[in-house]
Amino acid sequence: MISIALLAAALAVPMTLPGPQGNLAGTFVDAGKDTPVVLFVPGSGPTDRDGNNPMGVSAASYRLLAEALSQRGVSSLRADKRGMFESKAAIADANKVTIQDYASDAHGWASALRKKTGAPCVWLLGHSEGGVVALSAAQDPKDLCGVILVSTPGRKLGEVIREQLKANPANAALVEPAETALAQLEAGKTVDVATLPAPLHPIFAAQVQPFLINLLSLDPTAMAAKVSLPMLIVQGGKDIQVSKRDAEALHSAQPKSTLVMPTSMNHVLKDVVGDDRAANLATYANPTQPVNQEMVEAIIAFVKR
Repeated sequence: MISIALLAAALAVPMTLPGPQGNLAGTFVDAGKDTPVVLFVPGSGPTDRDGNNPMGVSAASYRLLAEALSQRGVSSLRADKRGMFESKAAIADANKVTIQDYASDAHGWASALRKKTGAPCVWLLGHSEGGVVALSAAQDPKDLCGVILVSTPGRKLGEVIREQLKANPANAALVEPAETALAQLEAGKTVDVATLPAPLHPIFAAQVQPFLINLLSLDPTAMAAKVSLPMLIVQGGKDIQVSKRDAEALHSAQPKSTLVMPTSMNHVLKDVVGDDRAANLATYANPTQPVNQEMVEAIIAFVKR
């Protein structure tokens, strides 16, 4: 018998889209004619189309979600971000982008997917920071059926970063210098990384500061309030990066949205038992563990309603 994973892989085909300087690259999973089409928008940093990044995340959450959706008659496209991985040729410097650039790419993919599949519109699924991109793209509803926000911040990024740092007692010495750096970036000014403790250098690296300034200026709840499309918000109860409060803020901003909160799901969309932080983080490197089923069911019901 052919396994579900092998069957999904057999249906997955490469797809490209013209970018500013070269092609963007993605993987299209075809669930059949006249099926809903979901476009994945990846999270922060060097996160690839499968949901992995070289900083210790190999959970393959997006690939596993795409495979789970395909088995229930939902097609999908997941792509590498502009300037990264197989989309590297799209721009010479992957750091010289804005959230609005990523939103433009999402619209480009949506248009291409409509032409490829004949679908009347495409569902936009943003994970984590990708949810902010999805909200930005959804300010223009063209080619879009609706928005799915998974583990998406419901506050400005600065507040989220501050909360994440304070949540770990080991970061006590980093809180004050991080606060100083964030305040400067929120004011539109760059920061001299040499003045910061070494553990903060990856967060505030000089080359990413223009992007951070752009991202820090955006308010997800204000953006959500302006979206006219159907919206599904999914937030895990075991998420140690984005909180229930974020999801509730987004839902309050868009009262017509649907809110689903799987109690056992964490930030990489896997189930976690208990509150042990080490066990939670261990799932970030486990590509064999399936994604949360309640989330899968909620997405399927939303795009097929």
